[in-house]
Amino acid sequence: MTLPDYPFTPKRFEVRPGIEMSYLDEGPRDGEIVIMLHGNPSWSYYWRHLVKGLSDRYRCIVPDHVGMGLSDKPDDAENAQPRYDYTLQSRVEDLDALLKHLGVDGPVTLAVHDWGGMIGSAWALNHAARIKRWVFTNTAAFPLPAEKGMPWQIAMGRHSRIGGYLIRKFNLFARGAARFGTRRRLSADVRHAYTHVYDGWQNAIATLRFMQDIPLSSKDRAWPLLEDTARALPGYAHLPVYIAWGLRDFVFDVNFYRGFERALPNAEKHPFEDAGHYVLEDKHAIIVPEIRAFLDAH
Repeated sequence: MTLPDYPFTPKRFEVRPGIEMSYLDEGPRDGEIVIMLHGNPSWSYYWRHLVKGLSDRYRCIVPDHVGMGLSDKPDDAENAQPRYDYTLQSRVEDLDALLKHLGVDGPVTLAVHDWGGMIGSAWALNHAARIKRWVFTNTAAFPLPAEKGMPWQIAMGRHSRIGGYLIRKFNLFARGAARFGTRRRLSADVRHAYTHVYDGWQNAIATLRFMQDIPLSSKDRAWPLLEDTARALPGYAHLPVYIAWGLRDFVFDVNFYRGFERALPNAEKHPFEDAGHYVLEDKHAIIVPEIRAFLDAH
């Protein structure tokens, strides 16, 4: 398995009975802790440049959510053994379990991308006093903005049984994101690193379930958590916040960016007109040193 720029040795632990989570734990044990949370359809690979740029001084903890990356990919059928419920609440519980497993109970910096924003924000609802800083990259912590329509690529998986079948059968979402989620063309081996972990019907389960769990109304299970995170977001305005945003993102576009601008007016903001959803792929040479300077300064 070729993983360019990923010279790490992932660790594993049993996050739930019979289900193991893969994660990175890089850097000095006594360093300040930076937790990096990926979204869908990426995995800890998205954060590799930032881990390399910080881990000489900072302790970088980077999970692969269950069903993603190198973590186990259990089924969610009623009779499955082990069975996993692919919901936002499950993700929050998994993050909490990982940190307890590692004995992390002090201040942390949360760096988030895509679904990682919702997972981190929902976890922070019960741990607000432990958040020292935030790093947001193309993500959400509030409902779909009124100005933003649901992209067809997401609707295909969320609302269409045929679309869902194609996503799992042909790994369409991960392949599409690796091809079209950046403004610069990724090399074939980097695209393969993003996608091969989801090849096969069972391996792609979480890429679809994440879509199906997107909260759009009170009918959706994750909606109460989303309402709570939206209310809580302005309460972090007094903290150091760094925002890097690829404005060419077809999902988390300028409307989401403006939402964070309004909620966190004092944030250090870095929008990029020539970057897409995987903003750290397009702009890591700029963003990683900036985040390092931001952390060092605060």
